[in-house]
Amino acid sequence: MDETTFINDLREEKQAAYSRLITEYEQRVFHTCLSFVPNKEDAEDIAQEVFVEVFRSIHTFKGNSKLSTWIYRISTNKSLEFIRKKNTKKRFAFMQSIFGNEIPLDKTSYFTEMNHPGILLENKEKSETIFKAIHQLPEAQRIVFTLHKIDGLPYKEVAEITEKSVSSVESLMFRAKKNLQKILANFYKNEI
Repeated sequence: MDETTFINDLREEKQAAYSRLITEYEQRVFHTCLSFVPNKEDAEDIAQEVFVEVFRSIHTFKGNSKLSTWIYRISTNKSLEFIRKKNTKKRFAFMQSIFGNEIPLDKTSYFTEMNHPGILLENKEKSETIFKAIHQLPEAQRIVFTLHKIDGLPYKEVAEITEKSVSSVESLMFRAKKNLQKILANFYKNEI
């Protein structure tokens, strides 16, 4: 079945098309979410939100890109939205604690569980350090780095997902690598 027929079947809400969508994209979406939010439970929740959004928005899909690119874009946006909400909650809790209305901060961390298959580091501490460093990058660099280096997508597809030119993606990637070198060098210098 070609992609156009598949998209039309999704728009017509055919059960077989939905099943195929889940089968083909479930692991890819989960791994993308896990790349941004390296906590299994949170990534699973975000992945579910991605599929709800895909089902809800398939009628608005224009076909200007591949279906996979559109789904990656939704996955990236939902992951970033989750991170922003979590950071807002932490800031709010911090402000309340300053004024005496203590709210216990969420004890779980983005970095408590590292099971992403793209990360083949020998121990959890190194991967935790790397993910903390990645999350310190400016958002545009973090997105490009995560999609290219962790999810293994080619520059062309990263450009389509982020709606940037390939040269912009390459430039962001270059800056991300330089910034990561600085962040990790400072981390290890302070650890010694």
